[in-house]
Amino acid sequence: MTYRRRGSPLHAARAAVAAAWCLALAAAALAFEHPLVLVAVLVAVVLGGAAARVGPELARAALLALPLALLVAVVNPLVARQGLTVLARLGEVPGLGRLDVTLEATAYGGVLGLRTLCVLLAAALLSLAVDPDELLRAFRRLGFRSALTATLATRLVPVLARDGRRLAEARRCRPGADVPRLAVARAVAAGALDRAVDVAATLEVRGYGHARRPPASSEPWSRPDLAFGAGALALLAVTVAGAVADPLAFQAYPRLRAGLGAGEAAWAGAVLVAALAPFAVRRGVAR
Repeated sequence: MTYRRRGSPLHAARAAVAAAWCLALAAAALAFEHPLVLVAVLVAVVLGGAAARVGPELARAALLALPLALLVAVVNPLVARQGLTVLARLGEVPGLGRLDVTLEATAYGGVLGLRTLCVLLAAALLSLAVDPDELLRAFRRLGFRSALTATLATRLVPVLARDGRRLAEARRCRPGADVPRLAVARAVAAGALDRAVDVAATLEVRGYGHARRPPASSEPWSRPDLAFGAGALALLAVTVAGAVADPLAFQAYPRLRAGLGAGEAAWAGAVLVAALAPFAVRRGVAR
């Protein structure tokens, strides 16, 4: 899951705005508990990934996130003690006590699993559609040395991984006794230290050691910037309003209550409209 430049409105927006939009989706998934609204958040993430032209990559991320979501959904009814409607009595389990699987704990486990899936896919969409270098540059005025360090670290991690694979292949090609993995790890670490010294010397020669705080960016906001900024604010407004007003008829404990009416459908529709409306902006998008 690495960033690649695509011709989509989300890619055309500046990194800070696109990241705020993705984080607003994750915040909505964490704030709401009603399954209908969580399904709306999941649909928004999936359709947003398709509109951003990263659908196949997001599908591969879903294959990794789905087992974790299922694990959360399965574990909750086994460890939660709340709920009045007993579905199964598993008896006494050493160290855990009496296990009674309830309908309420099972339903809430499904909610937690769905919420986990939404958050992980929103994070995957951020990784796929937001330029990490531009995102670090956006925060350079807050801590330009930290941004430089983070940039170097993210760039050197793949290099170190390739070094480790090459050393492991060379170890397998050697005849005789097998070289322990600790020796390979020491060799990779020594190479990383040598490379760090070289990079530090190069940066010092170029004046990075005495860098001044860079000026604020004077680049004007584009149409995608304004659209996704407004979409992120709209998502946050819907999330805050839902958390404060608590209009959704969903309650897991002590007895399950999940309403499904016009109010719940309206909140789900509001999430979808706020999240997907910015993709209608096509002007200013590089093909």
